Amino acid sequence: MTQQSDHGQGISVRDVSMHYPSAPAPSLDRVSLEIEPGEFMTFLGPSGSGKTTLLSVIAGFVNPTDGHVAIGGSPIDDLKPHLRDLGVVFQNYLLFPHLSVFENIAYPLRQRKVSKTDITARVEKALQLVQLDAYVDRVPSELSGGQQQRVAFARAIVYDPRALLMDEPLGALDKNLRSEMQRELARIHRELGMTFVFVTHDQEEALVLSDRIAVFNQGRIEQVGTPEDLYYRPTTLFVARFLGDSNVFHGELNTETRQFTSAAGSVDVPPSPSISDRSNILIVRPEALRITPDDGSNPNGFLAQVSEVVFTGSNVTVHLTFADGSPGIARLAAEASRTLTVGHKVRVSWPVSRQHLLLDEKH
Repeated sequence: MTQQSDHGQGISVRDVSMHYPSAPAPSLDRVSLEIEPGEFMTFLGPSGSGKTTLLSVIAGFVNPTDGHVAIGGSPIDDLKPHLRDLGVVFQNYLLFPHLSVFENIAYPLRQRKVSKTDITARVEKALQLVQLDAYVDRVPSELSGGQQQRVAFARAIVYDPRALLMDEPLGALDKNLRSEMQRELARIHRELGMTFVFVTHDQEEALVLSDRIAVFNQGRIEQVGTPEDLYYRPTTLFVARFLGDSNVFHGELNTETRQFTSAAGSVDVPPSPSISDRSNILIVRPEALRITPDDGSNPNGFLAQVSEVVFTGSNVTVHLTFADGSPGIARLAAEASRTLTVGHKVRVSWPVSRQHLLLDEKH
């Protein structure tokens, strides 16, 4: 792996563990990860899964029990946080309330003894990047939450760090402002080409922003991949359920008939080298489901009953109960759901290209 490029520096995490004496289980358990130079990598997982702990290890805020971290190919285990040359942005903006926007952004440059001329040029460039040129003389109390967060971003990147680490940086913003800041953050990453490491528990946010996502669970990384890989090709049941809604069928694959059979029904499974012959779980995302009347015109598919129809604007979420009693969910265009009402018996089917099989050793 190339550790340095014109677009930032790579981060290498090797066998990192973190044991707190008071905790019954390790916060990190032999975690290894390679973050590419210039990549937007997101740590995604539920609270307590280890994602923020790993970010803190990379930043140098905590020392791991075991393992090593390198940036740009150079070990940083013995370096204090301020010597690691990393930008950090938190959910709380941590701006100096008595300083202007200019002085807040200039602060890390003054700490590094940068010349006044260079400070002015760098701050102006950072202000242009976050589109706050007109707010240079204002203090934080005169800014909106989104504007304050932009100042925090500008302050973290103004000294051209080796990477930018972000811990739930958009968590304090309302839904509309959060969506706007996601677009802004994606734009800033494209323009800078810097290595970004982003922590969130918001699945949609991770899918929107990331080049790759590392999904954390109980101190370990369950899977690393592109948003498309994780959404359509999860390798564990945890990833399938955590990263969006899923219809999950437990059963077994008959390698002779190439059929997967569950208590809800059977479906064809074309041969594929990516499918284990021991596969015992079939997953289908809600938007792949097709619902037709149970009138005998469509012999294929699973029988189900409509248990709830929820209108959400242009789409409708249909909650289902399959023949074996297991729950299901379909997401349809509003027009396609007009005839569906609670209690209707229906058939549910999907293209074989939209189903995914995996082996769950715990099942």
